[in-house]
Amino acid sequence: MEPFLKKFFPEVNRKMREDTKVSNYCKFDSQLLATFISSFYQSPRPHSVYIDWGVAFLAGSALGGSAFNIYMLIFGRLLLGVGIGFGNQSVPLYLSEMAPPKYRGTFIIGFQLCAAIGVLSTNLLNYGTQKIKGSWGWRISLAMAAAPASILTIGASDWWYRYSFSNHINDSSR
Repeated sequence: MEPFLKKFFPEVNRKMREDTKVSNYCKFDSQLLATFISSFYQSPRPHSVYIDWGVAFLAGSALGGSAFNIYMLIFGRLLLGVGIGFGNQSVPLYLSEMAPPKYRGTFIIGFQLCAAIGVLSTNLLNYGTQKIKGSWGWRISLAMAAAPASILTIGASDWWYRYSFSNHINDSSR
């Protein structure tokens, strides 16, 4: 990390080297560093980031379920990791910013509960598919990642928001 900070954020690197007794986690007040990190979330459409990660999630499940060599399997798992990883990192951030202050903790705990239910469901699915004859068991297990990926992608798409907001506006104007 130090060569990266030296090259792109020398001021942050200098502060980090000066104060070695304090944890470096979330202590820097660097607008440039904040701009770099927030650029991962900038988009002309606010929810398109979730669609991109949902598509990576969908592509990973498709590649995993249809893999015929180790490279497809590894690349599919990589895409699954990108989709799940970025989703698990950004969804709590989005929830904490959008939820009313009174309910923020509830929303975040709800997200964690849903993630735990997803892990349990995956383990039960793997248990159920391990006894399927031939090569279908592992393929079904990997391809079923498309179910949550579809929910993420469809839930974040523009048409869903346009439909929801247009109905809300039409109902409130009556």
